[in-house]
Amino acid sequence: MNYIQNEPPIFHKIYEFIVWIYPTINKFPKSQRFVLGQRMENVVLDILELLIEAKLSKIRISFLQKSSVKLDKLRILMRLTKDLKFISVKEYEFGCKQIDEIGRMLGGWIKSLS
Repeated sequence: MNYIQNEPPIFHKIYEFIVWIYPTINKFPKSQRFVLGQRMENVVLDILELLIEAKLSKIRISFLQKSSVKLDKLRILMRLTKDLKFISVKEYEFGCKQIDEIGRMLGGWIKSLS
């Protein structure tokens, strides 16, 4: 956890989201845990990886824009899981608030580079 403590706030937020989403995905029906759940896990981990690459790269904007696209995909996947009743409305609202906050932080980072 020491590594994450020295990172920008967006890293904390995506990390917290990952810690929340994994047990949430484990509640999905078994048939969807390895389809939709795996897709969600991959997307959220891709976002984390892209943010790390952005932090370490000289061409940050490219990685941040890719992160933004992945975040939009995650929003749609969250909505789908709610509509299929794999998560409750309360879980959906919580997840969306987290995603929106990550999106605002990401948008601010992108804007600061423009």
